[in-house]
Amino acid sequence: MTLIRSAALSDAAQYAYAATAPAGSRLIFLAGSCPLNADGSTAGVGDYAAQASSCIDNMKAALAAAGAGITDVISTRVLVASHNQTDLVTAWNVVRDAFGDHDVPSTLLGVTVLGYDDQLVEIEAIAAVRDETVH
Repeated sequence: MTLIRSAALSDAAQYAYAATAPAGSRLIFLAGSCPLNADGSTAGVGDYAAQASSCIDNMKAALAAAGAGITDVISTRVLVASHNQTDLVTAWNVVRDAFGDHDVPSTLLGVTVLGYDDQLVEIEAIAAVRDETVH
C-alpha cells in the first residue's frame, strides 16, 4: 500500500491524505468496530479514550479473522457521539497512537448518537492485503 501526502495540502493533518491498494489486493471492509465486551456489554462507559481503545482492540480481532493486521488498513472513519471537539480529539489521540507511523487517511466525525447503550465511539475501516491467489 502507498500512503499519499501532498505538498499542496496542509501538513497540519495527522494522517496521509490518500492511500492506494496494490494491484491484486483483496479488500476487506470492516463493520464499525464498537466498544463491546465479549458478553455484549459496553466497555468504558463514559470514557472516550477507553472506548476508542476497545474499538481498536476489536478492530484488530476482526482484521486478524480476515487474515490482516492494522498495517493493512488503508482508511478509517472515527465516529464520536459528542458535540464537544475535545471529546473527538480524545478519541482521535487513541486511534492515532494505535496506528503510529501507519497514518492512514482518516475522517473524524462528531455524531448525535451511536447504536449501543452508552456507546461513545465507533471506528470503521477498510484494509487491503495482497491476494496470493492472483497471479
